[in-house]
Amino acid sequence: MLTFKMVLPLCLIFLLMISAALGNEGSVKYSQLSLCALNGSTVIMNVTYTHPPGVTVTQRFWVINPVQDVEPTDLYNEPGYSGRVMYLTDVQNHFPLSLSDVKKTDEQMYFFRMETDKERYQGFPGVTLSVTDLDLQIAPAEVTEGQSVVLTCKTTCNLTDPTFIWYKNNRNLTTNTNKSNEVRLQSVSREYAGSYSCAVRGYEHLHSPDQTLRVRYPPKNVSVSISPSGEIMEDSSVTLTCSSDANPPVQNYTWFKVKKSSPVGSGQSYRAVQSGQYYCEAQNKHGSERSAAVSVTINAVTVIVYVSVGLGLFGLATFLSALFWLR
Repeated sequence: MLTFKMVLPLCLIFLLMISAALGNEGSVKYSQLSLCALNGSTVIMNVTYTHPPGVTVTQRFWVINPVQDVEPTDLYNEPGYSGRVMYLTDVQNHFPLSLSDVKKTDEQMYFFRMETDKERYQGFPGVTLSVTDLDLQIAPAEVTEGQSVVLTCKTTCNLTDPTFIWYKNNRNLTTNTNKSNEVRLQSVSREYAGSYSCAVRGYEHLHSPDQTLRVRYPPKNVSVSISPSGEIMEDSSVTLTCSSDANPPVQNYTWFKVKKSSPVGSGQSYRAVQSGQYYCEAQNKHGSERSAAVSVTINAVTVIVYVSVGLGLFGLATFLSALFWLR
């Protein structure tokens, strides 16, 4: 319980001493002397008070950083506070201050002040307000698939009973109430890679800045594409291209022909000139993976000539043209 600091002329000191001795001194109690609020949120400073009997309260308001012998300004009228101050007066002898959209410049000491038809009173010391931002830290920020990661939602001061919410690529990951400011991701896979942020329940729109988790992993989903597709004629070729998902990107591509033990080529693309089944192997420093085999068919050109006795040169040429086809 804190006593009021009376703001009075010197001529009244003797009367106040008598009042205090008679047990008629007023009192004030702040629910908390130190508060930490999230930047952009709303904070409420609770206060209850009593005053000596036989006086009438004429004004109640809050002030910041009062100066001796200077008439204080009602916080409601302070520059920079316009539209953000609300006094909650539903309960007798309570006069909480609600301050919305708090910002760093609001880091001040706030005092409750009461004026009566006889005296002026000010609760001292006041409520110290600190304003904090959310900062997400990922440790480590880059891991190999299978390792663990810790996400920590940090503040410069302790928030009052916060419930933390976690986001990945702006999608809510929170399924249960989480009072802890840490989350451990066990045995991460490539699907965990992305941008993460955190917030506090009730102020979900006040996200921390995004932080990126990078996951290293061997090649996945290795496949082969063929160009051109369809039948290919003799003396032509097809281009086979190997594709995969890997981090870091694939360093080596190796080509194999089924039933041959040694490689037939290297590089992301391979020019096949013979029929057969081909597959590729993609490799980075974390491992390798082979694709399924694809079939390549290159057809030979077939010419059938049948010469009949008695055909002239013109008839022979026509007959040969009719019997020439490709398979």
